[in-house]
Amino acid sequence: MAWIGVDLGTQSVRAVLVDPAGAVLARAARPLTSRREGVRHEQNPAEWTAAVGQVLAEVVQAGAGRAEVEGLAICSTSGTVALTDRDGRAVSPGLMYDDARAADVVPRIVAADPERWGSGMQPTWALPKVLWLRPRAQLIAHSADVVAADLAGHPVATDTSHALKTGYDLTAAGSGRPQVGAWPVEAFERLGLPADLLPEVVLPGTRIGAVSAAKAQLTGVPAGTPIFAGMTDGCAAQIAAGALSPGTWNSVLGTTLVLKGVTKELIHDPSGAVYSHRHPDGDGWLPGGASNTGAGALTTMLPGADLDALDQAAVELAARGPVDAAIYPLTKPGERFPFVAPDAQGFELGAVPDDLHRYVAVLQGVAFIERLAFEHLTQLGAEPPRSVALTGGAVRSNHWNQLRADVLGVPVELPAAADPAYGMAVLAASGGTSVAGTARRMVRIDRVIEPRPAGRLDDLYAEFVAELDRRGYRR
Repeated sequence: MAWIGVDLGTQSVRAVLVDPAGAVLARAARPLTSRREGVRHEQNPAEWTAAVGQVLAEVVQAGAGRAEVEGLAICSTSGTVALTDRDGRAVSPGLMYDDARAADVVPRIVAADPERWGSGMQPTWALPKVLWLRPRAQLIAHSADVVAADLAGHPVATDTSHALKTGYDLTAAGSGRPQVGAWPVEAFERLGLPADLLPEVVLPGTRIGAVSAAKAQLTGVPAGTPIFAGMTDGCAAQIAAGALSPGTWNSVLGTTLVLKGVTKELIHDPSGAVYSHRHPDGDGWLPGGASNTGAGALTTMLPGADLDALDQAAVELAARGPVDAAIYPLTKPGERFPFVAPDAQGFELGAVPDDLHRYVAVLQGVAFIERLAFEHLTQLGAEPPRSVALTGGAVRSNHWNQLRADVLGVPVELPAAADPAYGMAVLAASGGTSVAGTARRMVRIDRVIEPRPAGRLDDLYAEFVAELDRRGYRR
């Protein structure tokens, strides 16, 4: 037995084949191209389906004779949307997660239901883009839905995770299934969005179709193989990290910093910095947020620098004690988590005489934002972290991993395979049973890093937060 997870990302499509013990039997990837023009960012859905067909064929061939494919699930970027015809074939470009062309539509959405959308609706969410596309007879589909429909040969239901930024109400009762929610049909009617264009919504892990005979010939995935509803890529990474119970958290540090955790009850953030997905098991919530800071600031602030060499030098520097400096590394104005401050600007604290000190100061600044984010979530009612699973490209830096453990004051874990595609394989393996239980069986932790006494870092953190407050960023 084995399961396939597919990650439909921005720059590439990735697929993995995973056995019941959680071992990766095969991996494959294909690049994707984008068209960017100002605030617009599009992809061609035909590229999605072609690339997915190729990676599926590769992992099936690599796993031939070792395991039979029992199912697959697909994740994609949150807020990416397209229109399809009644057969599920895309008839519009894919408007990507960061496409902001529909900013002028947001006031109209808020006016349609101020209580629902007054604080949380953003131009890059899917709903403004749907209204900009002006669907008539076409169906609304997220990028993962487009690919699943192509594999099945017919339109498919979407999941609660992808539907969130299309305006789906996760708290509504909806057809006797309070764990699933409902579309806010009355609000959509005020926006001129007919209900018959909206997909059915199911919990992640629900069977939504099966691989068609035509796609079986193309991909090698057996005809009739179940296709399970997926989640957005951030939630998929959280599954891959095994952070699916209260007190366990996943911190993804790549270009930006993204936190995901678990609460039993829905938490409310009046500022709009935190929003929550439904737990894939339907019995809780996945709160989190995404900062505009992250590892991407290093390439902007240290152009052309050898970051690996700086990281090694940082280890030697840290042996002499903490660097008494921190940088809030915003490379362009605006912050969205752990506070919302559209006019926020980056700043420096302490002396930064050279590239090495600048490198360390950025690492410390991001770690401080991470700690502040956890404090914000705890103040809203989330359980404080007992452990944090670290994922994303930044985990290559052992120095940064240890620094984050020290600043957070809790153990940090490094999962063996923490990419979103792996999370989708775990979700498919759950087959409608407990996703959390399946993750406990399959997810492997490579290493645990224990925190050291923070010492001067605690004082520097207090100065960092005081500077944020002095500038009025945390209101």
